[in-house]
Order: sequence, then structure tokens, then C-alpha cells
Amino acid sequence: MATTLKFWKMNGAGNDFVMLDNRTQSVHIDNETIARLCDRHRGVGADGLLLVEPATDGGDFKMRYHNADGGEAEMCGNGARCFARYVNRLHEDKLGGLKFETLAGMISADYLGDQVRINMSAPHSLKLNQTLPVEGIELSVHSVNTGVPHAVVFVEDLEHTNVRGLGAGLRYHTAFAPKGTNANFVKITGPNSISIRTYERGVEDETLACGTGMVACALIAHELHGFTSPVSVLVRGGDTLQIGFQKTADGYQNVTLHGPADFVFEGTVEV
Repeated sequence: MATTLKFWKMNGAGNDFVMLDNRTQSVHIDNETIARLCDRHRGVGADGLLLVEPATDGGDFKMRYHNADGGEAEMCGNGARCFARYVNRLHEDKLGGLKFETLAGMISADYLGDQVRINMSAPHSLKLNQTLPVEGIELSVHSVNTGVPHAVVFVEDLEHTNVRGLGAGLRYHTAFAPKGTNANFVKITGPNSISIRTYERGVEDETLACGTGMVACALIAHELHGFTSPVSVLVRGGDTLQIGFQKTADGYQNVTLHGPADFVFEGTVEV
């Protein structure tokens, strides 16, 4: 028997999501159904799906995030901003702030009009200047985990970079086995300013934006080129977001991602 689900469609800087309210724990969908909902031809269409669930570890709520292929992922920066604004909508826009649990740790959010600023979990596993063969060429690759793993490559000609080919090559490279990585290509556009394009693991294609990828690129721009906080990041979808951070002897602290989280439409779907 089919079940009717009420959903919202949202996007954060072009990264789009199906949003489900599962506070009552009554929504039961498997990875195959999630992939079908995210399919752009036969479903709602999205880069991923987010569920609002009851907290279990001290947060106000728990965020569950699934990529478009149905697999659950630890974190999504643009999704987290949409999640925070969606929860606020569920509470008639009366919340002043929010903290919520993810597989990558506790995330906090502040509301700034139609935009949201989230405080990310602490990045880790930074590695710089690794030379890797990809698609027949040698790439200088940098990597860091900002909730999920990211590889970063600086390029001169971002517009003509083969994001799909090189991105897939990095995503499945043995250096990032067994779980793989997201892949970002970055061009420096000015002081504390970069443009990026991202190939996302789980979507298996380029997306218009990736929040954790923006953070990874900004932090590596600090490491390699002396960028200071905040860093402006222009994404493929046309939005510019702000990445804040503090570098200490113990690593990065107070890492923030500030940008849009927009409602697109609401509807129902049978699954």
C-alpha cells in the first residue's frame, strides 16, 4: 500500500533537497525509495534528502542526511542551513537559534533573515601537496575532512576544467579508498576570494554548490595562500557565501558557513 508523504523542496545556493518532518518517527523509507525521490526525471528531484528527527544526544533535533543515491552521509553544509530554516518553519519562525545532531557532530545555527549561519564541526585529517595521477595527468591534491572528506585542486582555468572526469577520478582514487571523497576545483579570484566547482560523492556529478566543500577550499586557501577569515566563496549556482574560522595551535575552531537557505515549494508524493 502506498504511503503519502508531505515534503518541502529547498535549496541552499543551488544545492537542492527534499525535506521531511520525521519528528514522530512515522516516516519509514529505504535507500531505494530515497534515490527514487531524488531522481530528477521520475521523482521530486534533489541532490539529497533530509529528515528532522528527535534528538538523542543533547541537541534540539537530529539531522539525517541522505545523498541522491540513497546512501546516508555524515554531513552536508548547505543541507544543514536548509535543515535549520526548515525546523524554524515547523516552529512558525519563532526560534532564535538551534543546535542539532549529525553523524559528524553537533551543529549550531543562527538565523539572519532569510539566511543561516551554521557553526561546523571541527575539521580534521588535513593533508597538503599530495601528487596523484588522475585521468592521465599529475595533480597536486590537498585534502581535509570538514564533516565529510574533500579533495581540493587549485586551477587557473576553472570554467574549462573537466570537473566530471577529474572529479570522478579523484572520488574513486585509491588514495581515498574505501569510502571515496568529494572533489573540489578552485580558482583564486582576489584577496580572500575564490571560485569553486565541486563533484559530489553520492550525487556522482557536479552540483551547483557544496557547503562542506566551500569550507574545505577556504581552509586550504588559508594554509597555502595565507587567506584570512572570512573567505568569500563563489559557487557554480551563482551565490557567494562566507566562510569564517579561527586557527589555533590545536587546529581550526569556530568554523562557520553563512549563506542562503530558500524554500522552493511544498507538496505530497506517494511512495
